[in-house]
Amino acid sequence: MYSKEEKKKLMIDFWELFKRRCAVHPDLQFKKKRFILHRTKIKGVALRFDIGRKDALVILELHNRSERLRLKAFEVLERYKVIIEEGFENGLTWEFYYQRTDSEQEVCRIYTTLENVDLHRQNQWPDIYNFFIENMMKLEENFLLVRDVLEVELKNND
Repeated sequence: MYSKEEKKKLMIDFWELFKRRCAVHPDLQFKKKRFILHRTKIKGVALRFDIGRKDALVILELHNRSERLRLKAFEVLERYKVIIEEGFENGLTWEFYYQRTDSEQEVCRIYTTLENVDLHRQNQWPDIYNFFIENMMKLEENFLLVRDVLEVELKNND
């Protein structure tokens, strides 16, 4: 069992090492910004990484406070499911309702999962980093193909 301080240090170490891993990855080393994450140019849309005790996730998250706009964004992305899921052998998980445990916020999520990994097992970190990099690059690339359409659709429904 970890104390609060030990868990915080573990998280910091995990993300610092991930940052160093990205800095030497052939597809990322020369990019100024490694991933777009929350800089999607659409309010309430972000790409995220998540790691816990049971799994690791690469997520496209819709977190607009307006339930109507959040669900509209999910609906639009569903229409382009073939594009969003391109390159994901087993597809993605589409969740139109998820309550985040850290903030109690209601969100929609589209994600892929690496199961049976644990943040606390440092020997698994290389596999988690490979999963994060490979899948975030794919999800980001696919999202960028439909971003403009999503932006237009959401503006038309303001």
